[in-house]
Amino acid sequence: MHNIVVIDIGGTAIKYGLVDAEGHLRDKGSRPTLAREEGGAGIVAKAIDIVQAYQQHFYVDAVGIDTAGVVRPGEEGEIVFAGPDSFPGYSGTQLGQAVREAAGLPCVVENDVNAAALGEYAEGAARGARSAFMVTVGTGVGGCFIMDGKIWHGASYSAGELGFLRVHGEQRIFEELASTRALIQAAAFTHNVSPAELTGEQVFRWARQGDADAMAAILQWCDNLTEGLAAVACLLNPEVIVLGGGVMAQRQLLAPLLTQRFEARVPEAMRAHTRITFAMLGNDAGLRGAWHLAKNIA
Repeated sequence: MHNIVVIDIGGTAIKYGLVDAEGHLRDKGSRPTLAREEGGAGIVAKAIDIVQAYQQHFYVDAVGIDTAGVVRPGEEGEIVFAGPDSFPGYSGTQLGQAVREAAGLPCVVENDVNAAALGEYAEGAARGARSAFMVTVGTGVGGCFIMDGKIWHGASYSAGELGFLRVHGEQRIFEELASTRALIQAAAFTHNVSPAELTGEQVFRWARQGDADAMAAILQWCDNLTEGLAAVACLLNPEVIVLGGGVMAQRQLLAPLLTQRFEARVPEAMRAHTRITFAMLGNDAGLRGAWHLAKNIA
């Protein structure tokens, strides 16, 4: 049976798995990234080790990798840019080439948000749509636009980087207003605690318990987030806007708040055929997207 190795490289952990010819994730694991300690060379070594370990026990056709950073898609799988504080020595790495040469397998490399968006487009919340924009909300805010099954990369491979938009003439960028980190900072200030002591889940727990300050922070955060969603709708007019990231697990509370604000900000004629929905694939979205890319080169 033929298989594809899929690898998801994040700041904290490298998730990986083996997908069979029918698309079933047969095996899954994780190991620490240790990017700050071991740099880009350490990430490459771990990716190669994962692939070669599978090759010892299975017939492998190809490798699909999604990773943090700006990625130049292609045979080399180059990491064009990755934040030097979080990923020292990773920028400029020819990740795809290194894996291909070490394992003797075709390899495709893609940005992690792009891969997650492709996963949701192919088999998740955007399935059946012709066009979709995915927004991932976490420590920062990322995005990806897909049209007719193809990721729009842009001239510098950084299309969809919603987090770097400026709104309301602010001196701050969008992710400083609409990330989970921004929500936590606002709630921490009103509760006189350190942001390091607080999680997004706790902020929502306070709100459900009737905490007015926590709810106010959530409402302001929703206002900020829908400014970006409105920009996406007006610029790209996608059929679906998919919201991902851990905070979106709070969809029961967030869905009506975000929908109401979105409708207030976008003229009906521009949003009549755009729906907002929540990601379905969870932490496997990147791995699923990597598989969809890799199966085309196997």
